[in-house]
Amino acid sequence: MKILKTILAAASVTIMLSACHKSELANISQPVVQVSNGITSDTLSGTVKGTMLAGKTYYFKSDITVNEGDTLSMQAGVKLIAIGDGKTYQTAPEIIMHGTFISLGTKDNPNYITVANAATLHTEASAQNYTNIFQGWWGGIVCSPGPVTASNPTPTGGDMIIKWTHLEFAGGPSGPNNDPAIYAQGDPRYIIYYGNIKKNFILEDSWVFGSKDDAIRISGGKISVMRNTFELCGQAGGEFFNMKSGTVGDIGYNMLIGAATNALKASDSGSSGVQCDVSMYNNTMVNCGFRQTKSGRGGSIDYEKGARGWVYNNLIANCRFGLRLTSDADLANITYNNQYYYGSSDKIIGQFLVADGVAKFQSADTHSTTIKDNDPKFYGYDLTKFDFVANPGPMNVSLQTADLVTIGTSNFRLQASVSPALNKGKVDLTPINAVTVTGTLGTTITPPGKDIGAYQNDGTGNQH
Repeated sequence: MKILKTILAAASVTIMLSACHKSELANISQPVVQVSNGITSDTLSGTVKGTMLAGKTYYFKSDITVNEGDTLSMQAGVKLIAIGDGKTYQTAPEIIMHGTFISLGTKDNPNYITVANAATLHTEASAQNYTNIFQGWWGGIVCSPGPVTASNPTPTGGDMIIKWTHLEFAGGPSGPNNDPAIYAQGDPRYIIYYGNIKKNFILEDSWVFGSKDDAIRISGGKISVMRNTFELCGQAGGEFFNMKSGTVGDIGYNMLIGAATNALKASDSGSSGVQCDVSMYNNTMVNCGFRQTKSGRGGSIDYEKGARGWVYNNLIANCRFGLRLTSDADLANITYNNQYYYGSSDKIIGQFLVADGVAKFQSADTHSTTIKDNDPKFYGYDLTKFDFVANPGPMNVSLQTADLVTIGTSNFRLQASVSPALNKGKVDLTPINAVTVTGTLGTTITPPGKDIGAYQNDGTGNQH
């Protein structure tokens, strides 16, 4: 009977996904990771595994570890609260993930991995005003294969699968227990570090906010990063999504606003033996690059040091720099077109093509030639909010206040019938679709769309 129920459930999932996502790419089969062992204590410590149960709140104030071969999962509506002040590595707890991590929030019941002073704000609509955004209250999640031991000479590590989840406020300093290949002692840690060339990193429909440095760094992995919102990450430097050697996959339909440096960066630096190969399409980037304190850095999309991939249908509005392809990128294997550039100052317009890069305007690109030309006409955001002439950068966060994750009043959809970014996208492109995990834990890839940016006029794309 149990076997029959499992077969019927799998068939039901297949039918539903086939009906609801005809325009999307979904991997359908039996899940490769099973969850079990409900966690009943509200406090996590030491070595942990099992399932955080739907609707419950859990806490951790010291490092927790998931061993090789084990799984830590979150059902829908779970809050996982880090208790720390981020002043030292001892008071900035992290999650050390040698196994598999799964967070399965839903649209109606998202999950939260955050800190105590922020958690109450998610239940008090009148108190949505974060302070000390870049404090780095906790140490983030570091996900890589476990140590080599006599009993496990070839550790394999696990997948990281995150859906409909808020990830916030990491960046506390690293300490002597951190791998020096990942962090130098004292470095701010990322919300997520993932380094496993053989496994999968899936981030879908989630919110990433308030990291001190990079929000997410991938040092190898099969990735699918779809329909997320990234906001205000990096105090004076750092990317929203930073990829190194061994990273292969797709990044599409993400809303990215207020990165310190680049929104998206691909580099083949490292020695994985697998070339960094990433498609980036239908993303919307706004106000990125203006908190980077080093000159000549920071903007929108960056391919460098042997990275390859393709770049289409991205909306880049008031970012410090446009698409940057350096001369040492794998230029023979990079294709790009159908970008949409908007600038509110002559300086921004003059840097759509980066001085130290080799990218050129392509046949289907749209770009401002005079100040505020080709306004993409968002439904609910004022692109003249900042005086980019008086404040060309670096900018502090007192000027770049939150507009989406915490306040939720802005709307970056394109105005129907009047936005010049409608029907400017290229659709005859095939995502890389590198992820191998399947079933209900697998990825749902939204393929390239006809409208520029993360929001499609037919309601598909980013759902935030």
